[in-house]
Amino acid sequence: MTKKRAVIKEIISWAVVLVLAFIIGNCLNKYVLLKAEIPSGSMENTLKVGDRVFGFRLAYLFSKPERGDIVMFDFPDDESTLYVKRIIGLPGETVEIVDGKVYVWNDGNGESKTLLEEDYLKETPVGSYGPYEVPEGCYFMMGDNRNSSWDSRKWQNKYVSEEKIKCKVWFRYKPTFGFIR
Repeated sequence: MTKKRAVIKEIISWAVVLVLAFIIGNCLNKYVLLKAEIPSGSMENTLKVGDRVFGFRLAYLFSKPERGDIVMFDFPDDESTLYVKRIIGLPGETVEIVDGKVYVWNDGNGESKTLLEEDYLKETPVGSYGPYEVPEGCYFMMGDNRNSSWDSRKWQNKYVSEEKIKCKVWFRYKPTFGFIR
């Protein structure tokens, strides 16, 4: 009987470990991490088609999203779709793209435009768009592969509200491991 009890005790201990692992995994997935697979080339060369990434859901618990952050969010034109883009325009700013160069300002008259330095772009962007006045509580998003990105410039609903931002993209786990800047 003692051998039978030992086997039952071992089975119960393994069952407890598996149940706890399942609960912890689900809590991490629901409250801490969000995973996604990159479906298009709109974020190349930073993120490539097929890359798998983790987003950190708690990144904005004590701070606001910043320009340059790569984030996952509900696509404003179809909230059932998750998008990954880079934050370009902040609440209250005006964004204008002239000959592929991005300028931002928030003084109301455009006299103090700042040219964004974007060393992460795949290629030299082309085209002129805007100006776009980013509403309070919203963000203007663009892909790093500007010439092949479906982003705020082309959406019907141009801006992403802060509450629709799910997380900051933080780590690539496939095909290679590494933090994302």
